[in-house]
Amino acid sequence: MVFEDLNFEVRSGELVALVGESGAGKTTLLNLLAALDTPTRGELYYRGERVSGFGDERRASYRNACIGFVWQAHHLLPEFTALENVVLPQLIGGRGLSAARVRAREMLAEVGLERLGERRVGELSGGEQQRVALARALANQPAVLLADEPTGNLDRRNAERVMEVLERLHRARKLTSVLATHNLELAQRADRTLRLENGKLIETVVPRLR
Repeated sequence: MVFEDLNFEVRSGELVALVGESGAGKTTLLNLLAALDTPTRGELYYRGERVSGFGDERRASYRNACIGFVWQAHHLLPEFTALENVVLPQLIGGRGLSAARVRAREMLAEVGLERLGERRVGELSGGEQQRVALARALANQPAVLLADEPTGNLDRRNAERVMEVLERLHRARKLTSVLATHNLELAQRADRTLRLENGKLIETVVPRLR
């Protein structure tokens, strides 16, 4: 059993940092919140709906419409352009191609990549790729953003840029965000910090860096 008596609520509009040692279960918890995994015990609710009881089709709809997910490994399609990567989840969600392209350009502009939309993702830097991943995650206008070590593979300069974009979009779009991270600077930007330890969540204060 990964978790023991784990019970917590994320309030609408919150930016929550999830910290803890490697292997503590941060990724597993995010996967549960995204309905990528199903709990063997207990329940998960989203706005009063019992997500843990959804069938496969409803779970897929929930992930596509309600959840934006950014992984440490961005999982972009390197042979596709940045624009095409942001268009794809919109097409899956039922948006027409023309509208999806317009929306993709808007999102790339919001993450500072408006001039790189026609570049193949494989030609972009790590920080640029992660910003494309963020644009893709928010393309369908989800209410919830989940991010698993979004700065974990980046150098300090690119990590800072991604952190700034994440926080700005969270505030501007009134998202509810849960970010699993080892990055103390990113955790300091959160409204609340939760430490996952021995299968339990403990609210904690992250000390300011000097």
